[in-house]
Amino acid sequence: MAHAAQEKQYAPSLTNFFIYNPKFGPREGEEEKKILFYHPNEAEKNDKIKNVGLCEAIVQFTRTFNPTKPAKSLHTQKNRQFFHEPEEGFWMVMVVRNPAVEKQRDGRNVIEYQEDELLDKVYSSVLQQCYKMYKLFNGTFYKAMEDGGVALLKDRLEKFFHRYLQTLHLQSCDLLDIFGGISFFPLDKMTYLKIQSFINRVEESLSIVKYTAFLYNDQLIWSGLEQEDMRILYKYLITSLFPRHLEPELAGRDSPLRPEMPGNLQHYGRFLTGPVNLNDADAKFRFPKIFVNTEDVYEELHLIVYKAMSASVCFMVEASTQLTPEFCRKLDSLVGPQLTVLASDICEQYNHNRRISGPEKEPQFKFIYFNHMNLAEKSTIHLRKTPSMSHISVQPELMKILGDINNDFTRADEDEEIIVKAMSDYWIVGKKSDQRELYVILNQKNSNLIEVNEEIKKLCSSQFSNIFFLD
Repeated sequence: MAHAAQEKQYAPSLTNFFIYNPKFGPREGEEEKKILFYHPNEAEKNDKIKNVGLCEAIVQFTRTFNPTKPAKSLHTQKNRQFFHEPEEGFWMVMVVRNPAVEKQRDGRNVIEYQEDELLDKVYSSVLQQCYKMYKLFNGTFYKAMEDGGVALLKDRLEKFFHRYLQTLHLQSCDLLDIFGGISFFPLDKMTYLKIQSFINRVEESLSIVKYTAFLYNDQLIWSGLEQEDMRILYKYLITSLFPRHLEPELAGRDSPLRPEMPGNLQHYGRFLTGPVNLNDADAKFRFPKIFVNTEDVYEELHLIVYKAMSASVCFMVEASTQLTPEFCRKLDSLVGPQLTVLASDICEQYNHNRRISGPEKEPQFKFIYFNHMNLAEKSTIHLRKTPSMSHISVQPELMKILGDINNDFTRADEDEEIIVKAMSDYWIVGKKSDQRELYVILNQKNSNLIEVNEEIKKLCSSQFSNIFFLD
């Protein structure tokens, strides 16, 4: 036991992150021109060139075996490297240090790297997400090249990734990063129709609004955006924008009940992006711009996020439109009172449903569900996913088994079921059926395979009664 106390654990961490294009420095002596972004910036110039050159060589070498599918990752004792080509010729590379344990052996400290702990698919998904998040706020690499050449692209990459990489918490990445799903808020038909009617009224009154998305409690209820665009916007909202505004709201400073003059309606509405104080005529404000449908018509939009109580609405307006303080006041007086009433209706219905279902008992199982068709995701394993931490209620080794099962599902085209008994005596079940995946962790140490199967059937009928899972 004395030895165990000496052990020191090191979580996976970001070693390097860089973006390069081999075409920009094809001749000897011009290698540095290939590098568009490099983290950490203070690294030696020769180290940067050497690391980029090595990755370029690996990609080229693996192309000889499969020209259309070059290497996705490289495993070494200390690091794991991930490669992604989001646009032709542009390569993104993320180097993650393997988790490690520092032990005392023969009176000296020895670091043992745990080479098999990281799941390729999880971190490849994180790297792809980095590009999608950049594209949401900056458009494609090629668009930057068209607008202002390599200099503009480098500037945009530096500004975005300098901040974004600080928000990557690699130690808490897991299966949910692979799915990149959306948590939907369950609603009865009547309340859903009220929300639909509210959106239609606002879009009619404010004709410049092109797309709208409605969320409650960080869960999506309605969106007019394409699925892929909503998926990455949702990720930004729940991991970055909403948490930033949560602290002042909890302190009760930012959400006063505001008396509105016309009709004397009171409301809790406020802007999360744009103007902080509508009464300050001289205050400068701007809305963030986002890029959607980049494969197709390439739309640049202003992102207006407005919140009342637990309900948030995103309004997207053509970027060419000038958004004035008058427009913001009009939106505030139109949306604020209606959204306050709607938020209170949804809250009432939500509490009513909870009273009917009775007090929540600690279930015998925990699960993650994902539907590839509508990106719906549900997890009882993740208590809370904040920007800095994913609070999970099971041991990390069980999460790794879930990742391994997901890996097996990816390799197989047909539906299947996998049941595993972990070393800690937990049962883990993975079901893949018709574009849907379900992962269950059962805390029933003395159960046998038949009993576990029965429990899964019960779970499917109670939690997913309207979803068909093949037996």
